[in-house]
Amino acid sequence: SYYYETMLTVEILDSKTKEQLCFLDKVSDIKSLFHKSYPKWYPARQALRLDPKGKALRNDDLLQNLPVGTSATLYFRDLGPQLGWTMVFLAEYIGPLLIYLLFYFRVPYIYNHKYTLTSSSHHVVNLACACHSFHYIKRLFETIFVHRFSNGTMPLRATLRNCAYYWGFAAWLAYYINHPLYTPPSYGKTQVRYALIIFLCEAGNFSVHWSLNSLKCEGAKCRRFPNPSKNPFTWLFFFVSCPNYTYEVGAWVGLSIMTQCVPVALFTFLGFIQMSIWAKGKHKTYTREFKDYPNFRMPILPFIL
Repeated sequence: SYYYETMLTVEILDSKTKEQLCFLDKVSDIKSLFHKSYPKWYPARQALRLDPKGKALRNDDLLQNLPVGTSATLYFRDLGPQLGWTMVFLAEYIGPLLIYLLFYFRVPYIYNHKYTLTSSSHHVVNLACACHSFHYIKRLFETIFVHRFSNGTMPLRATLRNCAYYWGFAAWLAYYINHPLYTPPSYGKTQVRYALIIFLCEAGNFSVHWSLNSLKCEGAKCRRFPNPSKNPFTWLFFFVSCPNYTYEVGAWVGLSIMTQCVPVALFTFLGFIQMSIWAKGKHKTYTREFKDYPNFRMPILPFIL
């Protein structure tokens, strides 16, 4: 008897011109092999498809598991320059931190020249600056020391768009909070104190991030879903899949009440919408991957959403 082994060959064409870019005979590390032929297109820039308008193949997809025969034609698309997640978050967070401080210290050319380098007489302005700075310093700390990122990347264009969003909002809300004509909250110190207590949701946000970091994972995939620990801040896991987002929204609600500033409230509202979308996606993934996932958990708001 005879045994014949068929080799799966790979032909990569440009999705627009249909020009042959590379012809490979291996199924592993195809993007790396393609990169050797075309150095400017490193793996993170590559999107490979079975159809020019189809869905891009994932890096962990194996060709023998795809609906192809003994040969396959892949279509290449350049995703453009990419940045790693750590660099993306550092860029997004360091901007708001520094931009806010420019308004707080009233550097020249922001307000009327007679207010240059002056300070506000309202205690809430100083407290708001401390809270805003703490929030982004915490985010930077978590990015460097706490969060565990996959090998994924974000396109440079998307990174610039996100930076424009975070940096722009930071400048907008800082302009009004630190304005010489800023009006303190309607209910004075009482409102500020209660708002500060709500802002302490930041502690819960950090606790959840630390808890998520302790999960045993293989790359970006975890063997188990997160559960409450002895830390009381993690007990919100009993009710929602993404308590880090719940606490995040809570902290910004606290800052909105503290400053009584419309731009802060708008930033909080938009952030809640985006985090709800992320939370629903994560919740759906948990319920799909884990058969024993608690069915009473909601994505972001207990018993509601």
